[in-house]
Amino acid sequence: MAGRGIPDEYLDGYTDLLAAAAATGRRLTRDELDSRRALGERAAEAGYGLRVLVGAHLAAARANWPSTASESSLAAVEQAVDAFAEGYERAQLLAVRQEEAARREFIDDLLYGRSDLGLLAERAERFGLRLSHVHAVAVARGESGYDEGDAVPREVERALIGRFGDRSILVTTKDGRLVCVAPGDQDDVLAYFAKRAHAATEGGQVAVGRPRPGPGGVVHSYEEALNALDLAERLELDAPVLYAADLLVYPVLTRDRQAMADLVLSALGPLRQARGGAKPLLDTLTAYFDSGCVAAEAARRLSLSVRALTYRLDRIHRLTGANPADPVHRYMLQTAVIGARLLDWPAKEL
Repeated sequence: MAGRGIPDEYLDGYTDLLAAAAATGRRLTRDELDSRRALGERAAEAGYGLRVLVGAHLAAARANWPSTASESSLAAVEQAVDAFAEGYERAQLLAVRQEEAARREFIDDLLYGRSDLGLLAERAERFGLRLSHVHAVAVARGESGYDEGDAVPREVERALIGRFGDRSILVTTKDGRLVCVAPGDQDDVLAYFAKRAHAATEGGQVAVGRPRPGPGGVVHSYEEALNALDLAERLELDAPVLYAADLLVYPVLTRDRQAMADLVLSALGPLRQARGGAKPLLDTLTAYFDSGCVAAEAARRLSLSVRALTYRLDRIHRLTGANPADPVHRYMLQTAVIGARLLDWPAKEL
């Protein structure tokens, strides 16, 4: 052993280089420097610490210092140690990049469900997840997209680890959004992620999928969270945190798209006869239903007087034959309004 627990192989030829430099006063050759770099890479791959390795080089230089040593000998030590450290750092950087690539590949397979589930479960343990358990996924979006190395995801991840430690939590990014995978029975983790992500993204919206079991459960919960964000955009839901379990009625309503399109056109199609088209009156119905059918609140949301709002509601009644204030008609109209928002009518033809 070369001392400090470092095998002799990582100092191979080192003292000979010092002796040659002392005798001739020359600098190290390119081949000699390359050999030092190669040894540095091997030492890094073997898991030795750079500080200990540099200490071993200095100790060997002191123990074998040539009697004819001059300034050139010190320069040779500097060159040799620098080349060794360069090779060491290059190997470490490669290892980090390989680890990042492996993590990215795992995350893509996990969230897309593309890999064999058994192999996926094995790979997951390397990243602290046990996919045999129940997991839930939260997804946050902000004004801009985020990559895994950006400050925002790192800030959120540090906050979660600082608060909960190692609880099989995975924080990452996908398609510019922040993603958190957590055990399904730990609601506090995802609630805290939602709070921190909402703040870190400066008011971004967060959606939480339902807890799902097994290796395929993560991708199902992830897709639910994405669908919740999509629904929020189409329905203009501005709640900071959305739960997929609370939005299950909307996928049910659109499961038969043709039936929903027929309802929208039948119930709301006559609004296209109004001056200015259907959209102003559709917006009126949306505000009216969103405000709990309170005319004063709906008028405030639309920046109208109550009288103007009442006129619009009367106009809707005359055109469609359905009275928004009548409980018998209200459910049909409200369902049609939701369908119009989900199907992006009247901007798109049905």
